[in-house]
Amino acid sequence: MASSTMLFKVACLAMVCMVLNTSMANGALTCAQITFTASPCIAYIRNPGAAVPAQCCNGLRSLNDQCKATPERQAACRCLKSTVLNVPGVNLPALAGLPNKCGINLPYKVTPAIDCNTVH
Repeated sequence: MASSTMLFKVACLAMVCMVLNTSMANGALTCAQITFTASPCIAYIRNPGAAVPAQCCNGLRSLNDQCKATPERQAACRCLKSTVLNVPGVNLPALAGLPNKCGINLPYKVTPAIDCNTVH
């Protein structure tokens, strides 16, 4: 049970990061670092409420600000997508709405079927 909970947390965070167009800018950010920074979003993604926790939005904005180059964004997308696809029960509407609720504008819709080659 504990290992499945941890996998769920990692996968949820991975998807959140993908939503935010994150990358491993010049190797500066690893998937583990991205996951850690986005960890305050786990509870919201599992059981969304009216408001997204401030720590969640702050972490996501920070990741979005740090990740700019297309190749790194695409690599991060692939990493995060592969993680999240292994997790059942992700609240996809909450996940898709997270950027907007945190004031982050993305030019594409986030889904588990996203083509990471289209992330810029």
